[in-house]
Amino acid sequence: MRRGALDDLAAFAAVARTRSFTRAAAELGLSPSALSHAMRGLETRLGVRLLARTTRSVAPTPAGERLLRSLGPALEEVERGLAALADWRDAPSGTLRLTTFAYAARTILEPTLPRFLLEHPAVSVEVVIDDRLADVVTAGFDAGIRFGDTVEQDMVAVRVGPDLRTVVVGTPGYFAHHPRPATPSDLEAHNCVNYRLIGGGGLLPWEFTDTDKGREIRVRAGGQLIVNDGPLAAAAVRAGAGLGYMLEDEVAADLAAGTLVQVLDAWCPPFSGCHLYYPNRQVTPALRALIDALRWVRP
Repeated sequence: MRRGALDDLAAFAAVARTRSFTRAAAELGLSPSALSHAMRGLETRLGVRLLARTTRSVAPTPAGERLLRSLGPALEEVERGLAALADWRDAPSGTLRLTTFAYAARTILEPTLPRFLLEHPAVSVEVVIDDRLADVVTAGFDAGIRFGDTVEQDMVAVRVGPDLRTVVVGTPGYFAHHPRPATPSDLEAHNCVNYRLIGGGGLLPWEFTDTDKGREIRVRAGGQLIVNDGPLAAAAVRAGAGLGYMLEDEVAADLAAGTLVQVLDAWCPPFSGCHLYYPNRQVTPALRALIDALRWVRP
């Protein structure tokens, strides 16, 4: 195999997997034009067309699909071999850039990150808190932490927290003057405290599941108050100013004490909790150490 042939095959696999020269180029650290030129050279050498290109998309041809299936296990084995070299390297070092949102920063990073930094003095960590679903590749992050069902399928995802549930709650005083909603549509007659997404600008939808019909329901609840700060929203709900759509673990003590009352319980099933995710490429010793520190083990 000529020098660089393995790089070209790995680059082809990245393009075929992401179906985008732009995303694959960012992942590989190349320019899209250089990557496109390399793919044309690979097709010329092999004498077969591997990628079908249009002005807006790229996808593997049948021959490309067959090659991708053959390459997958081999490239994974190479990645494992490279990752194993970490056993012979020095202690983890370098800088890690993470993107996440406030809840994960508070519940996942806050209890663990200080100890991780003390144990790995050669590692620096930058955490950017943003409720937008950032593309870790194009934004220059090493990894991110999000709810599992929001992680893109082409990312490697590692569970770092348990399943969660979002519930609708209000104070006994609020329900003394308003009937308890029996279905999500009943929320239209209630005063609901809404959260505006800091990055995207839209309101966080109130999402429910009709388990009998197996379908998802989104409600745009109305109310007097819209905030982009979770603690302020929680304070308003606890003061009886309206209903809140909140993570169950954040109001567990209130529910146990009876200062908040949960409604629409049957419409609020659990969902996949926090996952750390990163591109499917070689993992640095620093990122591997962080993954090991954050990995969630079911009790």
